[in-house]
Amino acid sequence: MIKRNKVLLSSMMASGLILGACAGDSNGEGGSSDVVTLELFSNKSENVATYERLIEQFEEQHENIRIELEAPPEAETVLRTRLTRNDMPDIMSIGGNATYGELGREGVLYDFTNEEALNDIQPAYQDMLNRLVGTDIEGDYGVPYATNANGVIYNQGLFEEYGMEVPQTWDEFISLLDQAQEEGIAPIQFTLQEAWTALPAWNSLGGVLAPENFGEMKTNGEASFQEDYDEVADKYLELLEYGEGDIFGVGYDDGNENFANGEALFYMQGNWAIPEIERNNEEVELGFFAFPASNDESENNLVSGVDVLLTVSESTDHPEEALAFIEFMLDQEVATQYIEEQAAFSSIEGVLQEDPVFEDIQEKFETGSLTSFPDHFYPAGLGAENLIQEFLIQQNKDQFLQTMDNEWDSVINR
Repeated sequence: MIKRNKVLLSSMMASGLILGACAGDSNGEGGSSDVVTLELFSNKSENVATYERLIEQFEEQHENIRIELEAPPEAETVLRTRLTRNDMPDIMSIGGNATYGELGREGVLYDFTNEEALNDIQPAYQDMLNRLVGTDIEGDYGVPYATNANGVIYNQGLFEEYGMEVPQTWDEFISLLDQAQEEGIAPIQFTLQEAWTALPAWNSLGGVLAPENFGEMKTNGEASFQEDYDEVADKYLELLEYGEGDIFGVGYDDGNENFANGEALFYMQGNWAIPEIERNNEEVELGFFAFPASNDESENNLVSGVDVLLTVSESTDHPEEALAFIEFMLDQEVATQYIEEQAAFSSIEGVLQEDPVFEDIQEKFETGSLTSFPDHFYPAGLGAENLIQEFLIQQNKDQFLQTMDNEWDSVINR
């Protein structure tokens, strides 16, 4: 196995290096008065306001550290470009997907193995990150922080009005969609003008109906979209029949507003859409359930993954200060603030999401009825969202599945 060099966070804490480096003293006693500026690179525009508030708190506690937040559009493309230029940010807040796996394999990230930072992390989420980097490389190159879930957001007011109950199977879900049409309610809010919004339903279906280790099997020539995603594609096309109007002419922001105003019963999205919907209508009553992709209720696990991981550049000039920010973020009060503001879940044991919107999926977390996001294990550069959007427009299943196989093979063989 490949083993990366690492600086021990626990050793630095024991020796007081972090405290010494970060304890600014206006009187010049007990620490350096020099101000260190660190870049925090985030791939999510949705959490900018939350980070700004947390950074302010951190800087109040660490007078000689300043954090500059960067959250550019097309953040993952920007980050991969910076990798080629050997220009990595000091601290990164990125998704647990193929881009992270690429960075981990390149050896440009700090190794947190055996560090105190991982002591309270739920092992299932750390395992997801390790699978992304690969079993041939030893080390933990990111700290899972916030987790997310794909599922179905529903309008509780409409549920109560029409005597509906949360479906546990595919057939029960379809029955509710039919009932909605009969009642004159738009069954599903689609936002397919933006390609990425095709992914939540795709992941919810694929996470249950396709092999969980599909990505590894596909790369090893042991699986294919044509063989393993046939049912996924069929069911997705069936769902399209329950969209109303120009489903390819509505974008994410407009869809959030429409759903907030009660214009549809269901919205196949992730938990991150909840705050966006509620911003449009504070009075809307929402619920969230795991997508019932199968008629076998026991198979309908919640698709959940690492939405935000925290990591540090191995080449940062200020590792102690960067790691101090990671420690700050892992504080239970700080972590709770993050998930409450972001309507997210936490990988930190004991930090619980108590928003009643997520009551229907709490049992999934408690029993470990979870499965990972399929597309997190797709190779970087595949562009699955664009291929899926094109499939939904053209509805040529056989051609689409073959294209997915061909594009995958092309990307990994470059």
